[in-house]
Formats: sequence, structure tokens, C-alpha cells
Amino acid sequence: MISYNISQPLAAATFKTTPTKDLKMTGNCGQTSLKRKPRRGNPMQDYDCLPPDLRRWISSAVLPWSAKSVHRTFNKALARTGDRTHAFGELNRIQRKLTAKDAQKIWGSSHPDAVSSKR
Repeated sequence: MISYNISQPLAAATFKTTPTKDLKMTGNCGQTSLKRKPRRGNPMQDYDCLPPDLRRWISSAVLPWSAKSVHRTFNKALARTGDRTHAFGELNRIQRKLTAKDAQKIWGSSHPDAVSSKR
């Protein structure tokens, strides 16, 4: 029979990290120099309210988009183009632009995605 001594608390794990000057948002969203905003409300409910095609897009997005910003950006693109396919193309273009901006700051201008910011 195995017995456990539960009267002793478990030691908390400690991790040492070195702060990075220019980069923000370390954690489960990765490193990025892009601005981060505090979220209000219920992000899961916002995600659940998205149409299925927008949920698919955001689930495979490269950046940590919020459901509200994706919905707002998609609706603007849809109003401008009048076509859902073109609106998704606009979301992809915006994401590539933001990724290129971030890649240049994090990995330098020699990174392949940094080059696309000139296009």
C-alpha cells in the first residue's frame, strides 16, 4: 500500500525570466511588439457568437485576434467589398501586414516575413 504525506505543502515552482526591453506580451500568446489591450466582457461568448466561417478563420489565425476585432474588421471589409471571399482576403492581408511588422522588430529585416512589409 502506498501512503502520501499530505500535511506538507508542495513547493511552488519558480522560473527565472529575463525581461526583454522592446517586446511585450510574453506568455501563451508568444512574443510580439504589437499593442495588447485589456479585454472586457466574456471572450468565449464573443467567440461563440461569431459565424462558423469566422470561427474557423480565427482558430487558424497566426496572431491572437479577439473575436470582437475580427468581427469588426470583417464587417468593414464586407461592407467595402460586398463579398465574403474578398472580406476574408482582406483579413489575411491585414494579418500578413501585422506579422511582417512584428517579424521585423523581433527577428530583424532578414526574416522572410519581414520582407513582405515592403509590398
